[in-house]
Amino acid sequence: MDAHPAAAQVDQARANLEAALTLLQCCLRAGVRLVVLCPGSRSGPLAVAAGLLERCGLELITAIDERSAAFFALGHGRATGQPVAVITTSGTAVANLLPAVVEADYGAIPLLVLSADRPARLKGCGANQTVNQETFLVDSVRWQGAADPAGLHAMAPKALEALAHQAIGACLGGEGQAPGPVHLNLPLEEPLHGNGQALAALLELADQSAAPGPRSPIAPIPVVPEALQLLDPDRPGLIVAGPWRGLPQHWPGFVDALRQLQRRTGWPLLADALSALRGTPGLALVAGYDLLLAEEQPELRASQILRLGPVPASRRLQTFLQRCAGSQVLISEGEPRSLDAVGCATVYCGTGLASWWEQVSLAWGGGCPTEETLDFNRRWLGRDQALQAWLDRQLASPETPSAGGFNEPALVRTLSRLLPPALPLVLANSSPVRDWESFMPSDAPARPVFSFRGASGIDGTLSLACGVAQAEGAAVLITGDLALLHDANGWLWLQQLGGRLTVVLIDNGGGGIFEQLPIRPDPERLLDFERLFAMPQAVDPLALAAAHGVPGRQPADAQALAADLAWALEQPMALLRLVTDRRSDAAQRQALRTMGAAMPERP
Repeated sequence: MDAHPAAAQVDQARANLEAALTLLQCCLRAGVRLVVLCPGSRSGPLAVAAGLLERCGLELITAIDERSAAFFALGHGRATGQPVAVITTSGTAVANLLPAVVEADYGAIPLLVLSADRPARLKGCGANQTVNQETFLVDSVRWQGAADPAGLHAMAPKALEALAHQAIGACLGGEGQAPGPVHLNLPLEEPLHGNGQALAALLELADQSAAPGPRSPIAPIPVVPEALQLLDPDRPGLIVAGPWRGLPQHWPGFVDALRQLQRRTGWPLLADALSALRGTPGLALVAGYDLLLAEEQPELRASQILRLGPVPASRRLQTFLQRCAGSQVLISEGEPRSLDAVGCATVYCGTGLASWWEQVSLAWGGGCPTEETLDFNRRWLGRDQALQAWLDRQLASPETPSAGGFNEPALVRTLSRLLPPALPLVLANSSPVRDWESFMPSDAPARPVFSFRGASGIDGTLSLACGVAQAEGAAVLITGDLALLHDANGWLWLQQLGGRLTVVLIDNGGGGIFEQLPIRPDPERLLDFERLFAMPQAVDPLALAAAHGVPGRQPADAQALAADLAWALEQPMALLRLVTDRRSDAAQRQALRTMGAAMPERP
């Protein structure tokens, strides 16, 4: 009498497994290469399917912390331009994904969330671990899809295929959207876990997985006519390149178009450190604009500006752009949402620079820069050369004898020249990303630079860097102490990481960024700055890393730094702790800004 119910349960479990396998096979064919799996029972069929598909080319990595898993996937997605799938169980597991999904949204990074859920019959009746998880991410995703409310098993293979392809298409952008996150909420009916017979049958189905097919081409975005007409190549102008936010496959065409544009116009390029353009051969580039630009410098203004991507974080540059009267054409790499934070773009164009240049170069025809433009170019480049030589003298050593540690502005110049060319660099938000914009020299070798400035959080700093290292084979993370501690679970990636990661910790005993803001009162006793803002933590970062099996060193001077960095770069994962003094460094930054703007035109 009990045989029929038992058989029905076996059939149900097998149906769940087959549906999960079909869905993930479709994701694999559509371009998903990596799955990050978090633990759970409700997501069991998805976990089994992912494990089986490893034999078919799917890369699988596991994580106990959903927040860390999502940021790892985000770093990998930024580096590769391809969506990474994150599988979670139901309940609060889904809520832990929100910070990474927000960054994926504003950073235009492809990310696929696959969350297991209870079927509709268990919703709204007090069933355990049943929450309104389908609404947790809805405001930050490109598209939200769901399986049949009765359960994933109730969907036909064609329906599962359509669900997967719509999700991947939305992740990759197109049809007026930038790449970004997608959430598929997948109800699963019990029983969830099949027996050996069901798994054996699934092995045969898994072997039928086909190689990924070609991605359907996205229709090009037409160039706004005004974006072709508002700039005159025969008059002086400026190019301002903000943080790179395009897909990596578009990078070579972007750089090639930029070189051709400069050869035709002679316009100097003001390039944010996060643009990854500094050190790129063939570009007339200004790195020190943040220090050069004072309140009033009309001789550096241009009546036409081509802006590429988001505006750099420099407040001085933002004010400068607002003071420049004339045309400002803003071009993004396929981002239809406005990136004009300073509110002075004359026209916005989301076609990408390569597409824009292809059309505008035909309209402009041949030619070379005018003498007036070359004079303007020499004015900018001469001042930057003088500034860079002056900074080298001012910051000749990364050490700060009076503080007994290292000097943060000097460290930027030292590290940017010490790190091997082409080695990917990840910059944490707050002080590191701002210091690299202001103090990174223009002669440092070119390298990929990653920072996650869409929402500019510090939530998953270490996990993001691990995702980049996994995708690129190696990476270096420059981070502050609070950002690193905020993602301490990121050290757990050591056990599975396929690439090398060197973590350079700038340890200034708390939130150093707050020292650069006008917060401390005079007299200081009126406010407990340390407790309310800096928030130093009594944690030994080297001991914390060592507890996870990550070796570390604390170099005492520049000579030791060079040797220890060479050692760290050879380790699977390593930590270098560089101790600095945030108060003295903040004072030095202010002094450099005051003096830098008064530099003469030539060295």
